[in-house]
Amino acid sequence: MSPTSIHRTTTGISDERTRLQHRDDALPTPFAGGESMSTDAPEQADDESPLEGGYDPEAVENRWQNRWLDEAVYAYDGDPGQDPNTTYAIDTPPPTVSGSLHMGHLYGSTLQDFAARFQRMHDGSVLFPFGYDDNGIASERLTETELEIRHQDYERREFQELCREVCAEYEAEFTEQMQSLGTSIDWSHTYKTIEPRVQRISQLSFLDLHEKGREYRKKAPAIWCPECETAISQVETEDDERHSHFNDIAFELASDGADREEFVISTTRPELIPACVSVFVHPDDEANQDLVGETARIPIFGHEVPIIADERVDMEKGSGVVMCCTFGDQNDIEWYQAHDLPLRVAIDESATMTDLAGDYEGMSTEEAREAIVEDLDEDGSLRDRWEITHAVGVHERCETPVEYRVSKQWYVEILDHKEEYLEAGREMEWYPEKMFTRYKHWIEGLEWDWLISRQRDSGIPFPVWYCAECDHEVMAEKEELPVDPLSDDAPVDACPECGHDEFEPEEDVFDTWATSSLTPLINAGWDWDPDGDGGDGEFTMANPELYPFDLRPQGHDIISFWLFHTIVKCYEHTGEVPFDATLINGHVLDENREKMSKSRGNVVDPNDVLSEYPVDAVRFWAASAAVGDDFPYQEKDLRAGEKLLRKLWNASKLVDTLAPADPEEPEELEAIDRWLLAELDDATEELTAQLEEYEFAKARDRLRTFFWNTFCDDYLEIAKGREDNPSTQYALRTAHRTFLELWAPFLPHVTEEIWQGVYSDGPDDLEANSIHTREWPRPQGYEADLEAGETATEVISALRRYKSEKQLPLNADLEAVSVYGPVEGFEDAIQNVMHVQELTLLEDEPEVTTEVASIDLDYSTLGPKFGSKVGDIDAGIESGEYEIDESQDVLRVAGEQLESELFEVSLERTYSGEGEMIETESAVVVVE
Repeated sequence: MSPTSIHRTTTGISDERTRLQHRDDALPTPFAGGESMSTDAPEQADDESPLEGGYDPEAVENRWQNRWLDEAVYAYDGDPGQDPNTTYAIDTPPPTVSGSLHMGHLYGSTLQDFAARFQRMHDGSVLFPFGYDDNGIASERLTETELEIRHQDYERREFQELCREVCAEYEAEFTEQMQSLGTSIDWSHTYKTIEPRVQRISQLSFLDLHEKGREYRKKAPAIWCPECETAISQVETEDDERHSHFNDIAFELASDGADREEFVISTTRPELIPACVSVFVHPDDEANQDLVGETARIPIFGHEVPIIADERVDMEKGSGVVMCCTFGDQNDIEWYQAHDLPLRVAIDESATMTDLAGDYEGMSTEEAREAIVEDLDEDGSLRDRWEITHAVGVHERCETPVEYRVSKQWYVEILDHKEEYLEAGREMEWYPEKMFTRYKHWIEGLEWDWLISRQRDSGIPFPVWYCAECDHEVMAEKEELPVDPLSDDAPVDACPECGHDEFEPEEDVFDTWATSSLTPLINAGWDWDPDGDGGDGEFTMANPELYPFDLRPQGHDIISFWLFHTIVKCYEHTGEVPFDATLINGHVLDENREKMSKSRGNVVDPNDVLSEYPVDAVRFWAASAAVGDDFPYQEKDLRAGEKLLRKLWNASKLVDTLAPADPEEPEELEAIDRWLLAELDDATEELTAQLEEYEFAKARDRLRTFFWNTFCDDYLEIAKGREDNPSTQYALRTAHRTFLELWAPFLPHVTEEIWQGVYSDGPDDLEANSIHTREWPRPQGYEADLEAGETATEVISALRRYKSEKQLPLNADLEAVSVYGPVEGFEDAIQNVMHVQELTLLEDEPEVTTEVASIDLDYSTLGPKFGSKVGDIDAGIESGEYEIDESQDVLRVAGEQLESELFEVSLERTYSGEGEMIETESAVVVVE
């Protein structure tokens, strides 16, 4: 697995390019999910409103994406003179160059951008970098698949060059896709995990941990992937349910004078029998205690092994007697080490049987498994066989069942620091908080130190040579990094240990996680200064204001991968937790809440989505779920976003006709206008707090409620008849400018288009005039009776509907209206807007009679329960001969008592006084 996976897409990408210089590479420009669009703004007549016509997202989004890039609106200039952690810095996931882009990647990237855009407006200084994890197994497998080759057929450097070429093509096209989402990434802060600068940092990390005694090289059993032909770490394995068989196999006792002739062992892996080195029995297993101390003869192969007592035997599994093979699982390794057992290797690095397997040599493990079972059956040793489904450890990258092989590997020691890593996790803020439990469980379940060496071709080399005589390790000098021992000479002429003058280069490369775990240090410019600390040398950071980073955003599936390893590395190097908070996003599911997979045929292609819907509508969808929760992809959410864009555009057009762009603030605001701005203050305060806590869904919904309901449905309708009122003009424009700014992190394209058309101070300096570099709105201290204002707008809406139903003009006079409800202070607004001649506020509710309009029965439950009595119940309801409790929880009819789940009551309220009654949620209105 990887922080993110990317792929090369060949559809919907613009052929146009905008040259964005980054080091020596020119990054391509974004695409809009459709045909390419000009970066030039359309010509506009002098007398034409900037918001004339409908909103054209295809043209608008492409144009602003290019301008943001061209004018470096989101660039972080850096200020190393500042105190540590003065910049809001995001430790963004570097996607590995493999796999397929799916909706989950689009979702996660958009969440990161919400945080970046909000913080940029809220606090000013933000680093939102980007990187590519383009070394290691993932890049190799991609290259092999893309070019239909095998790395074993090439010289190492030749194959590495092919990997660079393939990765560069994929990275360029993924860059386009990221830019097409409108993300505010600073592309001048882009890195690749295989570039020389990052290679240097990765090798420095290795040398520093080695000097601190946190690394070691050891020949020992390690988890091995036969498909990738490399050792892997515990975090790269996962359990997968596979079909298999349990086999009961009889073993003879070879000892003279034994109480019995044989015993039975149950196993799913008979191909490991030639590697059997002992048999184990639990010391409390009374039924099998007679076996302890005896010798067993291995069926078919004939070699003999001791029978030993050990508490790690699971007495409940199979016969309670278990064979130990080198190696089948973690228990085999523990027994091998604890009892100093011999090593028998029956399976090689490619999962092929060795000469130790005799007649089965050269077979794959699957072939040997079936052949050995057949021969055991023929030999009379197979006593039973039945099908099972059980969890098998597989390599998460290729889903190949793992093996365990003895080999010499490099490890980072972590098991002795588990408590420190747990405490580091506790120091961080977790969004959502429940995700800390996953981190905690991973650490508590660790059984292996971190294996960081890989037997592959593409990757960062270990900066190590070994004495050809005594195997003494010779480390590179920090000043010389990066180095490649395969092409560079050792830094000494003779071995410091024995004086020998020949050295063997280390051929292994780092695990990709050994480098991607350094992303906070990479982005903060961590390096070795040989002149620091009075000439003794020290580690420094070019940008100390960034570290620790403020936020680590990532998926919940890589907590044990990326997040844990980053904490390990950075904690060991700096003694600090590398980030203040981590934002863990969930997965996007299909519409039936099933995990998307190619095998199910339910994968949604982001390119298809972006070609059909505006980017801002997709971003609106991305804010629809609580962070950390898995949620379904539903097109209705995209359609809702599209509808909101139209509403925002049309509302802005209307505001543009009702009020000048920059009206003066009147000495005193009228009640209804002050109420709107007080509501705006309330919304601003609430959603700002929500964004600070990364509650994007709550913030989006709070803002939508204010914009759609309070502003558009209520206030904007009122303002239509008050366009000449200075108080209303000021409230309109203040609210409009503010909610455009509040929408900006969610809907960057449409808000920029409206802002530049209406409020921009000048078109030339976009960085200074962009809505996205403005200061985040803050409550302005407007005070009003929010409840009374809300009720007053309900009353106005109710009277508007009344006039419409009566086919009266909206400016028609209403002679007398009475209101029961809290509208004090807003009487003038009601009268003026709805042309009410006489308005009366009632102290008591008008006399209203509440009657039962209908009673609906649940016959599916009622029939089986009451049978023939159902007819009597119907008749009793029809005739009105029934009683309903005041709470409406019990219905008594036809001598029976029905509980609330069996019926539903509909009530009807009638007014018997003069005039016509209209009810709203908070008021009763009588029109006489």
